[in-house]
Amino acid sequence: MGRRLVPLTLDNLQDLPQRCRSCVFWELDPVSGEAAVKAGTSALEKESWISAVLLDWGSCGRVVYVDDVPVGFVLYAPPAYVPRSTAFPTSPVSPDAVQLMTAFIVPGYQGQGLGRVMVQTVAKDLLRRGFKAIEAFGDARWKEPACVLPADHLLAVGFKTVRQHPVHPRLRLELRTTLSWKEDVEMALDRLLGAVQKEPALRPL
Repeated sequence: MGRRLVPLTLDNLQDLPQRCRSCVFWELDPVSGEAAVKAGTSALEKESWISAVLLDWGSCGRVVYVDDVPVGFVLYAPPAYVPRSTAFPTSPVSPDAVQLMTAFIVPGYQGQGLGRVMVQTVAKDLLRRGFKAIEAFGDARWKEPACVLPADHLLAVGFKTVRQHPVHPRLRLELRTTLSWKEDVEMALDRLLGAVQKEPALRPL
């Protein structure tokens, strides 16, 4: 089974699950997001957001392929690019952190460790770019796939709660603590993903 994680671009945006291609939950503030949905422009807003972040900041996501079939994705960006984050009761995201916005693995491929591999890949990318941590808002009452990740899943892949809340705790993964397992991660990525080491070096555009 060949697994690879590829940077998200406008070219492979169509490989996201259909409902996620035009979802602007995180990309717009609540009022603008609702207006975009009503106007039928959310897909264009999604493309515009990805384009702007790629140009201004760089890679902001990964698409997961298994045997060339897209089976999942992850999105992340500094909180300044994520307007919805300010609407959460446990905001703001710390200034030294990048926000893990959302991620998804399609049914049939869940429970195979892909979620952990995605987080490790994001951590490796951000370590290389000089960031200190990843933070995310969790859903402590998660029942089904949604834009906010289940808090239990975040805890399972190494996040720690930094601000408690009965519904939306904020969690944090210190990237410096990943230095100890960085070599193991690299070996695992080489073995599991193969092509991940062949990504072009990230550089400012």
